[in-house]
Amino acid sequence: MNVFRCWSAVAVAIGLGMGAAGAAQAQAGGYPTRAVTIIADAPPGSTPDVDARFIADGLGKMWGRQVVVIEHPGAFGAIAARAAAEAAPDGYTLYMPALATFVAPKTAAPNVPLQLPRDFIPIGFTAENPMFVAVNPALGVSTLPELIALAKKKPGSISIAVSGAGRLTDLTGRLLQQRENVSFVRVPYNSGTAAAVSDVAGGRVSMIIEGYSGIAGAIKGKQIKPIAVASLKRLPEFPDVQPIADTIPGFTATGWQVLCAPNGTPQPIVNKVSADLAKLVSDRDFQKRLATIGSYSHAMTPDQVLAFVKQQQDTWLPLLQNSDQ
Repeated sequence: MNVFRCWSAVAVAIGLGMGAAGAAQAQAGGYPTRAVTIIADAPPGSTPDVDARFIADGLGKMWGRQVVVIEHPGAFGAIAARAAAEAAPDGYTLYMPALATFVAPKTAAPNVPLQLPRDFIPIGFTAENPMFVAVNPALGVSTLPELIALAKKKPGSISIAVSGAGRLTDLTGRLLQQRENVSFVRVPYNSGTAAAVSDVAGGRVSMIIEGYSGIAGAIKGKQIKPIAVASLKRLPEFPDVQPIADTIPGFTATGWQVLCAPNGTPQPIVNKVSADLAKLVSDRDFQKRLATIGSYSHAMTPDQVLAFVKQQQDTWLPLLQNSDQ
């Protein structure tokens, strides 16, 4: 009798387990069965905006469903974060925050800087883009050492376009000035990357620091000249652009985005999106497409995203706190 009861209990447990698995499978179902929205906070035309659309296009083709990117720029990502947090946690609204949302000044808005997993469920890594230093050709410099030498020789003569105070483009310039003990005149822009690039191309501002896709058109048109990139090694796609690390050892500055879901999103859906995203960003053809715009990607598990975000916050938050933001 005891043996019978024992086996009965096991059978019940197995049945419950299969039922739970079935319920989880049902939650993911044939996801997605309709269009998916990705909320992001990048200004239109910026590198993070272009990266987000590459990811959306790739996932859309994989799923056979439309994946739409909706940008809510402003307030260091706080507007987008609020919109994503208020969305139904059903997997049909995802969120792609960028670095700046995680290292925003505490005075920016009540809901930033973000913390994971407190605020959102991490899904995976989407893309990163090293910052490029580019100048107006009339400035007469072709390398970073020449730019630094000019800044030291003529203090206050070099202006830098800042498209988003406190964002990585701004923080990279601050770190560069701090490491080399030079000073650039900051010219802030609140209307996005295009206006900043236009003023550098027109010679009204000396230089800009930005991801490649944001300045690609002006570079191809020879209106501005890239003189350095904030990657540790020379990039194969840009063999003539010297890494900042060659001049300032260890210097790196890479923008990035991760994919998240609102709290309460069913775990089976999170797992599916995470696996599909990892497959997408590991595809060689997709990686080649990203590289043409100066962006790169690799797969990360949700736990790896948590560790990565913490490391980045430890790197950039102190610099932001010591600035005038």
